[in-house]
Amino acid sequence: MDGPGVAALSAATRSLAGAGTRPEPAAATPLAAAVPAALSVAGVSHSYGERRALDNVSLSVPRGGFAALLGLNGAGKTTLFSLITRLFDTRHGRIAVQGFDISRRPSAALAELGVVFQARTLDLDITVGDNLLYHAALHGLGRKPARARVAEVLEDVGLSDRIRDKARQLSGGQMRRIEIARALVHEPSVLALDEPTVGLDVASKATIVEQVRTLSRTRGVAVLWATHLLDEIEPADHVVVLHHGRVLASGGMSEIVAATGAAELRSAFRALTGDAPPAPEAEEAGA
Repeated sequence: MDGPGVAALSAATRSLAGAGTRPEPAAATPLAAAVPAALSVAGVSHSYGERRALDNVSLSVPRGGFAALLGLNGAGKTTLFSLITRLFDTRHGRIAVQGFDISRRPSAALAELGVVFQARTLDLDITVGDNLLYHAALHGLGRKPARARVAEVLEDVGLSDRIRDKARQLSGGQMRRIEIARALVHEPSVLALDEPTVGLDVASKATIVEQVRTLSRTRGVAVLWATHLLDEIEPADHVVVLHHGRVLASGGMSEIVAATGAAELRSAFRALTGDAPPAPEAEEAGA
C-alpha cells in the first residue's frame, strides 16, 4: 500500500493485529456506570502548535443511532476523526467507544470501531477480496471466518461480483463502497465516516448514503457521518454543528432550526456560523 491515506488506515488498526476476539466490556473502564453511548466524545481539545483545531468538543452517538457532524472544510472534522481513531493522542478530554476509553483501552475501543477516511485507502494493485482479507487479518480474524465475513459485507454493499477484480478497476463510487465494506469486516458496533461522498457523482452519493443508513437501521450500527452537505442530512438525524473547532449546536434538526428562528437547516447554519454550506449543485460543479 502507499499514500498517506493507506498509512493512516494501517496506523489506526496496527494495535489490533493479533488481538483475536473482542474483549468483554466488563474488563474495561467505562466513562459512566450507566449503559454507555456507542461513541462518546467529552471535552476534547486539540492544537497544532499555537492553533487550536478543536475547543472543548463534546458529542455522543447512541447505540444504533445516526449522527451527522456538519461543518465546512477546516471546521475540525478530520482532526476529530484522527483522535477517535487514535492517530493522534487525546491529551485534553475523553473519547470512548462502547464505554472503552480510547486512551486507556485502545485495542478494546478500536475493535468496536469501523472507519472510512476521507482519503482513498484501498491498495489499487491487489484484488477487492485481498484488500478486505488483509484488513480482517489486522483485526485477528482467521482465514475461514474472514472469507465468510468478506462475502457477507460485499453482499451488503452490492459488489459481490467484484471480489476478484483489482481495486483500480473500480469506479470512485465503487471504491468508496468497498471501503465501507472493509470497515465492517470485523463487525464493529460504531461506523465513523469522514466526508465519504466527496468527489462522487449524484447517483453514487445517493447509493452510499442509503446503504449506510440501511446498515444503521437493520444491523444496529451506530454511525457518525461527517459532512458539509445538507442534502445528506435527514429530519430525524441528530446534528452536531462544528465550526472553527467548536460545537455551536447539537440536537435534532428541528430543534436547531427552531433555536435559531430559521425556516430550515441551511438558514440555521448560516445564522450560527455566518457562513453557508455549498448547495448540492455547487458541490457537483466543483467535483
